[in-house]
Amino acid sequence: MSANPTLIQRIMNGSLILQIVVGIIAGICLATFAPASVPSISFLGGFFVSALKAVAPILVFILVASSIANQKKGVQTNVKPVLNLYLIGTLLASISAVLFSYFFPTSLTLVTSNITVTPPEGIVEVLNTLLFKVVDNPVNALVTANFIGILAWAVGLGLALQHANESTKNMLHDLAEAISKIVHLVIRFAPIGIFGLVASTVASTGLSSLLSYSHLLIVLLGSMLFIALVVNPLIVYVKLKTNPYPLVFKCLKESGVTAFFTRSSAANIPVNMELCKKLDLHEDTYSVSIPLGATINMAGASITITVLTLAAVHTLGIEFDILTAILLSVVAAISACGTSGVAGGSLLLIPLACSLFGIPNEVAMQVVAIGFIIGVVQDSAETALNSSTDVIFTAAACRAEEVKAFLTK
Repeated sequence: MSANPTLIQRIMNGSLILQIVVGIIAGICLATFAPASVPSISFLGGFFVSALKAVAPILVFILVASSIANQKKGVQTNVKPVLNLYLIGTLLASISAVLFSYFFPTSLTLVTSNITVTPPEGIVEVLNTLLFKVVDNPVNALVTANFIGILAWAVGLGLALQHANESTKNMLHDLAEAISKIVHLVIRFAPIGIFGLVASTVASTGLSSLLSYSHLLIVLLGSMLFIALVVNPLIVYVKLKTNPYPLVFKCLKESGVTAFFTRSSAANIPVNMELCKKLDLHEDTYSVSIPLGATINMAGASITITVLTLAAVHTLGIEFDILTAILLSVVAAISACGTSGVAGGSLLLIPLACSLFGIPNEVAMQVVAIGFIIGVVQDSAETALNSSTDVIFTAAACRAEEVKAFLTK
């Protein structure tokens, strides 16, 4: 093997964030100084969106099925209080995102020509459509990108395979790893796709379209800050009846900052384990809850799914009631649990939430592409929130159990 990597190897191993930034800048420059050449490269954006459309359905199906099938038996009994906090926190995060999206609506630049959007009339129609999508033929669900049906079959298959042989579970796990590598390969082409998307968008609508992305990013970051500095402390206070902010700030400083730059909850597990040790938490609890939290505690992901979906809903002028918004929150919270381990995983689940509002896959994938554009900051903030919350909730549950044990003596 050559000691000097080739140009392609250096690009593939380079910083994806830096490459996306270069792609955005290059797209703006091309559209500004050489607009006549934009039509010749605009296909790059469409090609990237098509690749995302191709990989997203199978990713959701395999990843969710593998996650459920390989769930260790007895984990819930060891860390049940932590799991409860994980689920409550993720659900409250998506509900908060609904509120932020309602009070600070965002409009996006989407190509909707020749696309028919049939919004639901209310929660009854949503539930009716949801039920029929759940019982869709699994092959048809994959072919037509029926994400509700895909999710239902993945959950059902995962639960059934919990009783399978370990070799079968390992095979499913290996298949999930293989699909993740394919997704990783597709995402490595994000800078090229975003270059084409930005150039095409700026050439047709001007720089004003990019300003809507800044508004979207502000809503996302505002929602995440609200969870980190208001909702999480409130949960800790209810659990411990003491000032939560010393614990919250310590976790944000020692876990959140590191996760912000690594952009990987899995890579931040050793940091969180060491922090739990510093906090003198029960090792039998945090040795399970921290790795598990990196998989299912996805408050940041649920915010991303909810905010981007409702931005598309607002852009298309779709009316929705509060019950539909709550249903979206539940779907976002559940689906967010399966996004770990895959770069941009939360973005690839946006079509699932969009399907609740009758938004076709072609439009949903444009929203996913916009997510990659703002992902330069969004993904880092999302990971920081997810990872720091793992320690916050583990510490709250452990200390609450200690107090409970002391009072029962």
